Amino acid sequence: MPVFTAPDGTELAWHPQGEGAPLVVLPGGPMQASSYLGDLGGLTAHRRLILLDLRGTGDSAVPADPATYRCDRLVDDVEALRVHLGLERMDVLAHSAGGSLAMLYAARHPMRVSRLVLVTTIPWALGLRATPEQRLAAARARSGEPWFAEAFPAFEDWLAGKSDFDPACAPFFYGRWDRAAADHMARSDAEFNDEAHDIYGSDGAYDPPATRAALGEVTAPVLVLAGGLDGGPCPDLARAAADAFPNAEFAVQPGAGHYPWMDDGEWFARRVAAFLDR
Repeated sequence: MPVFTAPDGTELAWHPQGEGAPLVVLPGGPMQASSYLGDLGGLTAHRRLILLDLRGTGDSAVPADPATYRCDRLVDDVEALRVHLGLERMDVLAHSAGGSLAMLYAARHPMRVSRLVLVTTIPWALGLRATPEQRLAAARARSGEPWFAEAFPAFEDWLAGKSDFDPACAPFFYGRWDRAAADHMARSDAEFNDEAHDIYGSDGAYDPPATRAALGEVTAPVLVLAGGLDGGPCPDLARAAADAFPNAEFAVQPGAGHYPWMDDGEWFARRVAAFLDR
């Protein structure tokens, strides 16, 4: 298992998969081990994935200072990985909460990013969040699903703050609720660092006006990909991330939820690879 040392001495792990030009992959969660990403729907046939375990997750060490779990503090870890890999510039793919980390990295190190892919990213770094109304609207569109009657009341209660997350809500995060999706969700409990999750977006993590200004100067091509059935972010909210970049394109994967490579890996890998190879 390859490792490198962060500037504060924390040992961090990364997992290579596939062949071809490297693609650095930042996981979401926030603070979920990169194992949930799998091979990103077969993207390994096109690229050598460099899956980073953020500090305190997966095979990476727990830092001495928990405050370093904050999103803006993690930018230094991403830069240390680039240096470790010996890359002058790098292609970066980020999923979900990892998209905010990727945006902060691009804002701070614009000349180190050659291409950027943001997958189902809620643009927290831009001061934008998914609202309960957006999530519920996406959920109601699934009313014809056999699991809807049980899942929707639990989803409403969770969004209203009346209850903790109920596993019954899980189908709303996938475009196709099948055995593979259920197994994917079941593994997630063991992949999270709950302490780090709470610190990731804590006070001081984001400075939206500064980030918007910096991203407006990023010349690297950017692909923002949303899931057509995702409520967090819904496609309109995901598009706001694309609007922050001067050289961005926006795509919606039909029938996909928050983990689009799980719903149609062939579509996902083909679309991402076409952008990266252009």
